[in-house]
Amino acid sequence: MNNERLQQLLANYLPAEYGVASLVGGQFIRGNGEIIRVRKAHDGSELYSYRDADETLIPQLADATKNAGTAWWALTAQARGRIMYQIGAEVRKEATNIAEIEAIASNKPVRDAIGEVQKVAEMFEYYAGWTDKLHGEVIPVPTTHLNYVTYEPLGTVLQITPWNAPVFTAGWQIAPAIAAGNAVILKPSELTCLTSLVLGVLIERAGAPKGLVNIVAGYGHTIGQSLIANAPIRKVVFVGSPATGRHIAVAAAQRCIPAVLELGGKSANIIFDDADWDKALRGAQGAIFGGAGQSCVSGSRLLIQENIYHKFVADMATASAKFKVGNPEDSETQIGPINNEKQYKHVCNMLNKAKNEGAVVAGELTVPVPDSEGFYINPTILTGHNDMYVAQEEIFGPVVVAIPFKDEADAIRIANESRFGLAGAVWTKDVGRAHRVAKQIKAGTFWINGYKTINVSSPFGGYGESGYGRSSGLEALREYSEVKSVWVETAENPLVNFGYGAQEK
Repeated sequence: MNNERLQQLLANYLPAEYGVASLVGGQFIRGNGEIIRVRKAHDGSELYSYRDADETLIPQLADATKNAGTAWWALTAQARGRIMYQIGAEVRKEATNIAEIEAIASNKPVRDAIGEVQKVAEMFEYYAGWTDKLHGEVIPVPTTHLNYVTYEPLGTVLQITPWNAPVFTAGWQIAPAIAAGNAVILKPSELTCLTSLVLGVLIERAGAPKGLVNIVAGYGHTIGQSLIANAPIRKVVFVGSPATGRHIAVAAAQRCIPAVLELGGKSANIIFDDADWDKALRGAQGAIFGGAGQSCVSGSRLLIQENIYHKFVADMATASAKFKVGNPEDSETQIGPINNEKQYKHVCNMLNKAKNEGAVVAGELTVPVPDSEGFYINPTILTGHNDMYVAQEEIFGPVVVAIPFKDEADAIRIANESRFGLAGAVWTKDVGRAHRVAKQIKAGTFWINGYKTINVSSPFGGYGESGYGRSSGLEALREYSEVKSVWVETAENPLVNFGYGAQEK
């Protein structure tokens, strides 16, 4: 490992003699595959390297998850809740360290990372309260039976998480899964596995059975595929690109295993001419430039009513030029780098496509950042229209396409002309209009006079090619549960009914 500060931080959680390794059943196991080299996005230098995990881990994962899952479900619901609450406490205690690791190893501005780590603690605390409230229902069936429904754990679930918000997404998925009684195999991005490993260690420190949550460090196309094909799993949850999501859905379906997919977005952020100007301007910037645009819910299509279009674009370009773009380890940095070289090249290619299509960069900022050794893109506003390639495909960088619209109907039409449907927003002082627009936009999450507000208690997921299934809230617990319907005959002398109709007397 080439970063001394990162080594110091990780020494609190990971045994130095193992380097970066998978956490299986409470033990660290080195991979035997090819060497994975992780580079700093700030300057392209190598940060650390490790060997890809291989499928020899799978039998150990099978034993670990079976034993830990059985032990976990054998605990009372209240005992599971207390352990989950303690996980939240452990995360809070280590929040500063985890955020610094995230900034160094995941290229996320430290000021953003600390907020995300605190959210992880909230996730475990929230679901701790659900463990003893997962009761079933009694169904008033029109027969001589008592019919009740129970919710049981699936068993072991596989979760595959992305590089853009590693520790946040890990907590977002693990907390509801174990609250519902399941064991977890988490496969984070090979580029950003460190904070997921730290979270795995803290879960065990809090008293969870070793092997309840296992972290596998390696590539998606090697160990990830092997886990889907061969691990003893009952569900696959994937957060990432639509292209990869399709492959995962097919692979899971071949084993008759259900999936939850949280995929890309091309969210429409709609600004009407009666919007609060300053709030809408700040909201439009935060919607796309927060996290350097590397967020699935980014407001990457900015729809502006045509009579205010030019002024709003000009004001946003002026304001955006004031953001501090730089090293994510600097506490003053507001916009960090693109996470990795592959994604950086993708963003640059999308900007070239936009130029070829006739899009114009608003303002005077140079794109990408000149004289930089790292993967930096200045906040960029493109003026264009909804038919452009860059308005239809996910860029996943600090780049927004500003699109004019005429009226309410036109705004709704443009917003819905996308194969994605993850999120969106409207800015207006007209309450009736706000709710009309919210009702008609095809998106799983929609904000009125705000953006990017999410909470663990509220369901999250998409329409269309943004995926299916829901994370967070009560809906996530249902995603991680098996439903059982139990019928009890209560009649004294029931007749046998060999069909599926109602029982008769």
